[in-house]
Amino acid sequence: MTQLPKTPLLDQVTYPADLRKLEDRDLPQLAREVRDEMIDAVSRTGGHLGAGLGVVELTIAIHSVFDTPDDRLIFDVGHQCYPHKILTGRRDRIRTLRQEDGLSGFTRRAESEYDPFGAAHSSTSISAGLGMAIAADLDKNDRRVIAVIGDGAMSAGMAYEALNNAGALDARLIVILNDNDMSIAPPTGAMSAYLARLASGRTYMGFRDFGKKLTAYLGKNIDRAITRAVEHARGYVTGGTM
Repeated sequence: MTQLPKTPLLDQVTYPADLRKLEDRDLPQLAREVRDEMIDAVSRTGGHLGAGLGVVELTIAIHSVFDTPDDRLIFDVGHQCYPHKILTGRRDRIRTLRQEDGLSGFTRRAESEYDPFGAAHSSTSISAGLGMAIAADLDKNDRRVIAVIGDGAMSAGMAYEALNNAGALDARLIVILNDNDMSIAPPTGAMSAYLARLASGRTYMGFRDFGKKLTAYLGKNIDRAITRAVEHARGYVTGGTM
């Protein structure tokens, strides 16, 4: 039998409430262990590996900051939900992904209270989140609703319509754009072109060049830290990728 990855920190986390007890300095280690766990699981069952690997830090951050499941977290499509499942009480079944009587490859309401919306189709997350946000407002509930959507899914009319309605209604809805330039087919259109310009524009390139010069001056040992700082700066300045 193949040996399971060693995950001492992840072993302490069954639900997001456990995650919130960790120190911030422990979260990078947790992210590495979640990745190891997911790679091992998908190597046995098959599934959508890349989408989940790309949102490990984002998933950890959301569950750290927001009070899930009281706050509602919706993943568009759902291919990227494997880290979410590992952190929400389903790690013991993660090696049954997409198997008969096993875990679904997408979010599924019947599976967990942490899955408030059953995804699989693209571009539905903002509409679903808007409905939940309006319902919470009518119920005088201050819960927060978070929709995570990719740049490919953002190109659909349903997503634009939902954004338009959310703005008109001044809904308490948080939309996180996972601008990773990944989808079944290459993303096209004005939105994709605009996001690409943000990521390659003069402001970001200036930060990147500054980081390279600083690394050369201070030495190679801090190259990784400088690179991460520049990436964070790009997010703050351009409002672009997560």
